[in-house]
Amino acid sequence: MLALISVIVSTYNWPEALAAVLRGLRDQDDGNFEIIVADDGSDHRTRDTIRLVCPAARHVWHPDEGFRLAEIRNRAILASKGEYVIFLDGDCIPRASFVAAHRRLAEPGWFVMGNRAMLREKMTQRVFAENMAPEDWPLPVWWWMRVTRNVNRLAPLLTLPLGAQRKRTRQTWNHAMGCNFAVWRSDLDRVDGLDTSFVGWGWEDNDLFLRLLRAGVKRKHGRYATGVIHLFHHPTYAAENYARFKAVLASERMLAVRGISKLKDAEARVGRAVDG
Repeated sequence: MLALISVIVSTYNWPEALAAVLRGLRDQDDGNFEIIVADDGSDHRTRDTIRLVCPAARHVWHPDEGFRLAEIRNRAILASKGEYVIFLDGDCIPRASFVAAHRRLAEPGWFVMGNRAMLREKMTQRVFAENMAPEDWPLPVWWWMRVTRNVNRLAPLLTLPLGAQRKRTRQTWNHAMGCNFAVWRSDLDRVDGLDTSFVGWGWEDNDLFLRLLRAGVKRKHGRYATGVIHLFHHPTYAAENYARFKAVLASERMLAVRGISKLKDAEARVGRAVDG
């Protein structure tokens, strides 16, 4: 029986979106999980939002020195207590069944890749302006959202059992998204977590998935069970990260170049310096 789950929510200076995500997590059907907000250097508004919406959530923060998603996620992993970890972006609203669905799909030797339905820009603005709770909308409302092109697709919000079909997916890092996925903490330790060499947006998730596959952890899809509602934002890209990922592809690397272990070593050195 899977016990405590750690939900790691990554965020950076978008407290309105984080409030919606924390509200969705606060109202889950499954209550046996912890929330860790992995904050990549936000100002006080994020701290205030956590205290207001979900004071039980833990806030892991480091200074704003550019886009360091991989590092703040590693810091959150180190702070986590669960044996199973769900990663969720701070602009992806979970429905009430989200954690329970991930719990049902958890299986040793597998990581679970969820998906998303993305609200269009104007609809996202309405959600904030009118204080809407899209995680509570019934299927007929979502059908109308799709007809009116206010959401890009409907399939992630449907629920189907699928069973063994979930394992009949290509064992590849391709088309894998880091905004909604789950993995055993022991498997994260096997590959030394995320690689903090990836600075700037993009490819750090693909790198993690590739290394998990090389470690023998298989990919299982969470479609029709774990779908989240993605709030619209304009993407940014770090071209150098693609070159870094291509180098990993050309190698046989399984461990992160700069992973959890190096972060632990650095923290230990700081602790010894303070003690001294």
